[in-house]
Amino acid sequence: MKPMLAAAVAVLLWTAPSLAQEPEAAAPPAAPVAAAPSPEALHDEIRAIRDEILAAIAKSDFDAIVPHLHPNVVFTPMNNDVRRGPEEVRAYFDRMLKGPDAVLKSVQFDIKVDRLTDIYGDTGLAFGDSDAVYVMKSGMDLPIHTRWTCALVRHEGRWKIAAFHASPNAFDNPILEQSKKGAMLKAGGIAAVAGLLLGFLVGRRRKA
Repeated sequence: MKPMLAAAVAVLLWTAPSLAQEPEAAAPPAAPVAAAPSPEALHDEIRAIRDEILAAIAKSDFDAIVPHLHPNVVFTPMNNDVRRGPEEVRAYFDRMLKGPDAVLKSVQFDIKVDRLTDIYGDTGLAFGDSDAVYVMKSGMDLPIHTRWTCALVRHEGRWKIAAFHASPNAFDNPILEQSKKGAMLKAGGIAAVAGLLLGFLVGRRRKA
């Protein structure tokens, strides 16, 4: 064996045991896991969202609604004008209350829940009823009682509204009552004209 090769082998044999005994580097400490919010905290967050949205609608500050909406939110109000996404929801309120073709002067809500939001992991389901007063541009007040359902999801550590749907009683609401009154007035007008015409014809016949 050549002298240089023999020296290299001797160095390897000498250092191998010491290298095998070198302690392994300690693993970095694991990042602490954040504690999951308590059920009370989750329900308090949902209540805060409700209060902030109602206050925003009362002040016609529709931009304040957007942060509480999921990016894929589906919003279905009473007129079945389905809106998808936060910007479409904000545009809906702008059109109904602010735009040149606005039909409402103001709106007030009093939302009540049937019970605490049902929470299934990162999903929540709330439902209840609402007594709202819609003040039309014409000055007419329409108090409408509705039933509503709201789905929420945890998104980036916060509750976001994923879907909202509201509907009145199709057989008992002020819009239907107004339609009935209009139909009755129309029928009454027709009956009055028919009565006058009949009286006129009977009078002429008697004269003849």
